[in-house]
Amino acid sequence: MPHVLIMRPIHDDAIALLEAAPGVTVEVVHKLTKEAMDAALPRANGIIVRTNVVDGAMAAQAPGLRIVARHGVGYDLIDIPGMTQRGVVVTITPEANAGSVAEHTLMLMLACARRTVQYDARVRDLNWGVVPELPTHDIAGRTVLILGFGRIGTRVARLCAAFGLNVLVYDPFIPVGTIRGSGYEAVVDLRDGLAVADIVTLHCPSSAETRGLVNADFLGAMKRGAFFINAARGKLVEEAALAEALRSGQVAMAGIDVLYDEPVSATNPLLDTPNCIFSPHTAASSHEGTRRMALSAAQSVLDCFHDRLPADVIVNPEALQRRPALAVAG
Repeated sequence: MPHVLIMRPIHDDAIALLEAAPGVTVEVVHKLTKEAMDAALPRANGIIVRTNVVDGAMAAQAPGLRIVARHGVGYDLIDIPGMTQRGVVVTITPEANAGSVAEHTLMLMLACARRTVQYDARVRDLNWGVVPELPTHDIAGRTVLILGFGRIGTRVARLCAAFGLNVLVYDPFIPVGTIRGSGYEAVVDLRDGLAVADIVTLHCPSSAETRGLVNADFLGAMKRGAFFINAARGKLVEEAALAEALRSGQVAMAGIDVLYDEPVSATNPLLDTPNCIFSPHTAASSHEGTRRMALSAAQSVLDCFHDRLPADVIVNPEALQRRPALAVAG
């Protein structure tokens, strides 16, 4: 009888989907203490995880584990080689949150351009009107550089175009013809794009190649006074370098949804920069987006139990050849 372990609560509709499946049992662990996980893991055939680590040691405690379904798209907290070695398939929810993150990205751009957070604070202090030290800007007619043209980046491009922005795209893994065929200008040399963009926004995964991508050299190559947006992964950015660029005016404003280390700590250098606005890794977490992610992750677990996982959700297809057998009710 397949048993699904959910690491922290997810949307009720997704739990109901799992519980309605014949022969499937569900366990939600609310507090992920070592004692709770030690008790739950040995029974797990499937795990749904939000933003917690799933490593090889945990998989070793679950000999019947077949799938780790990520409630989202980033999987840098999951030990992919370790899961593959044990025949554990890792899945993501590729379409579920792309629209939510794209909308959040536009929100950060607009909040930077209109100094929304700063003017909100001024009104609450009974200050009224525009002040010279807090100029606001239109984004229509500006140039945005989008780094990464995947599911989220393509949606950001469409929204930016709708707002009247000139859209540049840099993605070395996407053919130039594909980008141009979508109606956008392809950037071949990243520095060329950085030099002319009024807004730079990240939409690429965290990997050995991209970690620390946004460093002093990257920021120095940006057009002076540009905006910087990161709703992708915190480890793409060297935060001390970004803080210095914000203090010097090289970067006029930053909108940040993700940090190198989460949750935020008092020592994070960006906290001392008033021209940086934050959200607490909530770009994907709209009510609608959270429901879609939960349902997608739950469906992947059920599909895995019945050997019908679609290819586009699988991170490590090599694991399919190593999976443990599982008896599933019809």
